[in-house]
Amino acid sequence: MPEGDAVRLTARRLDRGLKGRRLVATDFRWPSLATVDLTGATVLGTGTHGKHLLTRFDHDGRLLTLHTHLKMEGRWRVHAAGARWSLPARDARVVLRTEATEAVGFSLAIVELLPTADETSVIGHLGPDLLADGWDEEEALRRLLADPARPLGEALLDQTVVAGIGTIYLSEVCFAHGVHPLTPVGEVRDPLRLLRRAGQMLRIGVANGRPVMTGDRREPLWVYRRHRLPCRRCATTVEAGPVGDRARERTTYWCPSCQPLPEKSL
Repeated sequence: MPEGDAVRLTARRLDRGLKGRRLVATDFRWPSLATVDLTGATVLGTGTHGKHLLTRFDHDGRLLTLHTHLKMEGRWRVHAAGARWSLPARDARVVLRTEATEAVGFSLAIVELLPTADETSVIGHLGPDLLADGWDEEEALRRLLADPARPLGEALLDQTVVAGIGTIYLSEVCFAHGVHPLTPVGEVRDPLRLLRRAGQMLRIGVANGRPVMTGDRREPLWVYRRHRLPCRRCATTVEAGPVGDRARERTTYWCPSCQPLPEKSL
């Protein structure tokens, strides 16, 4: 699933292709929106909150938001008008066409159209977006520490705690902070610094177009997907396992030497 940085980059691509332009045709291949026509609407831009995309329109003075989520398979692609699509037409869920460009959402997991004033109805439950300017540190810390016994990795992946972190940034920020991802959040030293690190890493990902945690674009990650390979810092074999009891389908990675698990958590 794309993480917060990749979703922010998707929003930027949509803005380059659509922002400020008038739609000359739309096609919603989604049952609840099959009869919707936004022809004539002006695209105001696309914002994000964590992994959620919010494309906003002015349609005859009515402000509307298209809420989409990529989940595992979704993609937004922007093509020149009339150009061949880069992915199969059978997977298209939304088509937004201007005179010069065509944005197509493929295999989207969520497609909703709502008044812009009602955006909180679809994102209000989420935690602070770590990529947002001036994100609420106090609220993020409160949500993180609400259940002190919860494994750190499980809490960081919970988008109602903080929005934008996926398994890549979970693994990498825990390594950078020197904390095992299964450490109970109540035992994490300086958890606010950890959250700030995560936000900084996400911003680096946006700036580089992909996660680059080590500073080396050829070998950009410290531990993610390096199971059974040597730690880049100390050469200890990297281990992998489930994030926590409530997220056993998600995998995280750690160096047992650089990130020892507290004894009472074993």
